[in-house]
Order: sequence, then C-alpha cells, then structure tokens
Amino acid sequence: MIMGSSGSGKSTMARHLGEFYGLPVVHLDALYWKPGWVQSTKEEIGDKIRAVEDEPAWVIDGNYKQTAGYRLSRANTLIYLDFNRYTCLCRAVRRWMKNRGKTRPDLGEGCPDKLDWPFVKWIFWDYPRKVHGATLLWLAEIQPPKQVYHLKGNRAVRRFYEELSKPEENLS
Repeated sequence: MIMGSSGSGKSTMARHLGEFYGLPVVHLDALYWKPGWVQSTKEEIGDKIRAVEDEPAWVIDGNYKQTAGYRLSRANTLIYLDFNRYTCLCRAVRRWMKNRGKTRPDLGEGCPDKLDWPFVKWIFWDYPRKVHGATLLWLAEIQPPKQVYHLKGNRAVRRFYEELSKPEENLS
C-alpha cells in the first residue's frame, strides 16, 4: 500500500514494486474516476476496492481516506512517500507536460491528464496543511506485524530500492 501527495511518485513506485514482486498493480485513481473525470460514489469505490483487495496479493497506490483502513487491514506493508510541496508540484507539472491530452494508465479510462488550479492548490497548499500531519499521526498508530516505511525524499527512496535488491532484505 503506497500513499503520499500527488506528484510524490506513488504510481511509479507501485509499478516498480509490482514488477519486482510479480504482483498486480492497482491505481486507486483508475478505480475512483469514471470517464470525463466523474467521481465514483462512495459505494462504487468501496465495492471496487474490496473486489481488488480480496485478491491474495497486490500493490496498490493512492490515498482515499475513506478506504484507507480497509486497505491497511489487508496490506502487510505501507509505504508513505513524503516529499516537499515543490518537488511534488514540479513532478506533477512535468508529468502533465509529458502526458497532456492522454490518459495515463494510473488514471481512469477517459480521464486525460490535466493540470488545473484546484489540483495545483491541492498539491501546494491543501495536502501539506490538511492531510500530511494527519497521515503522520495515523502512521504512528500502525502496529506490527504491519511494516511501515516513511520515505522522506529521493535518497530514502533510493535506499529502499537498494535494500529490495538484496535477497535477504526483501519485504515479505
């Protein structure tokens, strides 16, 4: 289970871990958004997530507070990507420039990549002020046997990948 701000690298990490472990990768944005950027209802998203997470193993990326508890109950590992707002915004802008007008695999079908003021505000202002602190408090409450990785910045992510490449250090 991978969480973090938009632009923190959740989808990229999910793809890498899916390839590394040979597991299916699920992007919550792809489940959440219907064509034309129409939001699924709480019931629809809950049903979609439960259907996916009832599978024996997966890598899933996304936040969606309303289903985080259920996802955590099914996950053995949670990775929180903690990058500053400037990095996240720069990555989101770069991603948008690369994918402008296209639907990325981690988005819902019929949802071309977009960059608008509400999204910029979410990354730069709302997420750091409203979500980040609450997420850190939530992470601090998670008990073993769940593994929690709080990765702050690119160096921490690189070290995480280096540890994965050591067979005796692999996540179980």
